[in-house]
Amino acid sequence: MTNSFTIRVPATSANIGPGFDVVGLSLSLYLTLTVTTGETSTLPVITYSGEGADEVPLDPYRNLMTRVALYVLRCNGHRTFPPALSIHCHNQIPFGRGLGSSGAAVIAGVLLGDSLGKLNLSRERMLDYALMVERHPDNVTAALVGGFVGSYLRELDPQATEAAQVPLSEVLPEYPPDAGENWGLSPPVPPLGIGHYVRFKWNSSIKAVAIIPRFELSTAKARAVLPESYSRKDLVFNMQRLAVLTTALGQTPPDPELIFEAMKDRVHQPYRKTLIPGLPAVTSLITPASHPGLLGICLSGAGPTILALATHNFDSIAGKIQEIFQQEQIEVDWKILEVAGGSTVDS
Repeated sequence: MTNSFTIRVPATSANIGPGFDVVGLSLSLYLTLTVTTGETSTLPVITYSGEGADEVPLDPYRNLMTRVALYVLRCNGHRTFPPALSIHCHNQIPFGRGLGSSGAAVIAGVLLGDSLGKLNLSRERMLDYALMVERHPDNVTAALVGGFVGSYLRELDPQATEAAQVPLSEVLPEYPPDAGENWGLSPPVPPLGIGHYVRFKWNSSIKAVAIIPRFELSTAKARAVLPESYSRKDLVFNMQRLAVLTTALGQTPPDPELIFEAMKDRVHQPYRKTLIPGLPAVTSLITPASHPGLLGICLSGAGPTILALATHNFDSIAGKIQEIFQQEQIEVDWKILEVAGGSTVDS
């Protein structure tokens, strides 16, 4: 008997200015999986189209999404994938641009494992599995539940803390070329309640203009330029603005002056300007006064994508940012995106 279902996971933007490693926003670009299972005992088949189609490994023991699915299955007593598993992935989320492509793959893998194993995991438990792989909660939480989300990693008891900090190499080991269903059968099971979250209100008139430079920037490289410690003044600066921003983006009508100031940051964006030519000019020269409709501008995640929140005048805002990047010899693409709902599984 053949069974089929579809998984859809949105892109995400983390930080939104002052909310470094704290807030995330789901956006209307999607990773979509069309999944079919049957009765014949064969190895899983993965096909891929869209963004990153030439880069993604199609071996189920090397592909991030199916490795996460297998991790979830094995933690719940399933040795391997079901028979005749076929997965077609269509991806709209650019790789290495600060739009949560890896977080989307991790959430897709958790949902895939849950669906294949008929596990009926709660959203909270799914988040535990995701956080064993993607150790920062902002992207994966927004991808899973959707909307404008704040999240944190809970302080666990010593035993649970040790379990949650198992090296990633043990959670998702590098499968050798001859790996099969008997290899790596006892992965570390995540403790309960690793991460908690809350969804903030969002004014539906606010759209996200994503200006996407045509170069990749790895999260590891973008984190490497950050300092080990910060001044109290800079931390207070960010906390003040984040406290205002999480309410201001849900108010009607949105207040441009309030939001523009509340989206400023001193924790990560100033240190990443050397990696993204044009970033200081974008965040200082384009304002609600110069471009009515604009609410605020920030780096999307680790970058290099720029996110401009606005209610109208999208073309003019994107055009000015594009002009600044062109002065730095950088070509960009841009999209007007809605704030998306959470991930779905449909039969």
